[in-house]
Amino acid sequence: MIGGLISSERARFHQQLLDELVFTNNEGVPNFADNSQLFSREVASHIYAAIGGKLKVGRLSGQTLGNQFEALTSEFLNATFLKLGHLRPGKWTIEQVRSRASESIARFEQYIHLIDLKALAINNQVLAAALGNDYSISPDIVVVREPECDEHINLYNTLVDGDTNKQSSLRKRANSAPILHASISCKWTLRSDRAQNARSEALNLLRNRKGRSPHIVIVTAEPTPSRISSIALGTGDIDCVYHFALYELQKAVEEIGNEDNQHLLNIMIEGKRLKDISDLPLDLAV
Repeated sequence: MIGGLISSERARFHQQLLDELVFTNNEGVPNFADNSQLFSREVASHIYAAIGGKLKVGRLSGQTLGNQFEALTSEFLNATFLKLGHLRPGKWTIEQVRSRASESIARFEQYIHLIDLKALAINNQVLAAALGNDYSISPDIVVVREPECDEHINLYNTLVDGDTNKQSSLRKRANSAPILHASISCKWTLRSDRAQNARSEALNLLRNRKGRSPHIVIVTAEPTPSRISSIALGTGDIDCVYHFALYELQKAVEEIGNEDNQHLLNIMIEGKRLKDISDLPLDLAV
């Protein structure tokens, strides 16, 4: 049986992480573990061995880790989601957002009004105080759809004309701005502050949009189920959390024999709050 593309790209993604991102300390504990916690070290070491890791002592700065994790996740999605055109037609791009300026989100159709809002806030201290930073949103990766010209919409039948459909965001004649289909936040690990930042950003995306909400997801390498649950459990902001090696995480927790963490992991998985990275391309096609 020929292996599937997404499975192959998942294995390639893991190998790239091993080659470029994952290092160990002298005891062989990988750099996505919390060295102060025995359980975190044990789970991370199990996952590391399961994806083919070997002792490789080294260190990367937090900023380098974060940027490279975003870049490799973006490559994985480019290699998988863009192959699903028969399931989700359209003109798509997947971009790692390198600028953290608030204007980066305002280029999309649902958020283009934020440009005017920021300009007003600069000149009005009362408005600036009322708004705070609620309009400041900086995704790590965006999945973008371009609006369609009438010729393409009418490719097989005359569906649109000049009389109606005058405000549809999908129609280039009515909207020239790209449409934000998904906002992806990459968190190498999930300490409490990072989880809270991700949740706040998700809420800002929802509150400040005009029109359709984008998919809002998190990708992480966090090995500890309790920390994953701090962002995965609950609804209303994050669509879902995707783990870079969920199957290996499940096996690690099972082999270590921690029943509480096994139970918590099962709650998140069965509740569809935690999935594997391989599920993300197909979920983005919904």
